[in-house]
Amino acid sequence: MDIMLFHSAQGLRPAVHAAADRLRAAGHEVHVPDLYDGRTADTVEEGMKIKEEIGSDELLRRAVAASAPHSERGLLYAGFSLGGSLAQNLALADEKARGLLLLHGTSDIADGATVDDLPVQLHVADPDPFEPHDWLNAWYLRMRRAGADVEVFRYAGAGHLYTDPDLPDFDSEAAEQTWRVALGFVESL
Repeated sequence: MDIMLFHSAQGLRPAVHAAADRLRAAGHEVHVPDLYDGRTADTVEEGMKIKEEIGSDELLRRAVAASAPHSERGLLYAGFSLGGSLAQNLALADEKARGLLLLHGTSDIADGATVDDLPVQLHVADPDPFEPHDWLNAWYLRMRRAGADVEVFRYAGAGHLYTDPDLPDFDSEAAEQTWRVALGFVESL
């Protein structure tokens, strides 16, 4: 399976490369574009400053440009937090998308968005300041209405980017459970 994996607002950190290596070890081809041109951030706040400097439209343009050469084969779009948001936007717009794996983040859904039983899996902290319960409930309903086949996994007590071992949010138990379930999801596609 071809997988397009997008980094969080903190940039292309070692945890993203480790995730790609985990997916490659399971036999998948993984593309990991650097949408920040080498810049990384130690905190979410610093990452959001980089995101704002580049701009949301430009980040989406970069994500589309990175995906375009591979999309004809049918991609699984995946991403961490902000990267999940980008992955979601691309998957909902790509009729050949094979699935969507969201780690720590979602995005708004365009009115009229439709997909044909797109498999979607979301892994998120509970609670998560960036993905509050009311938002996630509405997101889930809108994704289902759009035609996605959605599974949501919540991890009580974990921090926002709980799969990144270099950040204070890291939760080893939640991270391992996430990867067990996510790898099963990818294998099922």
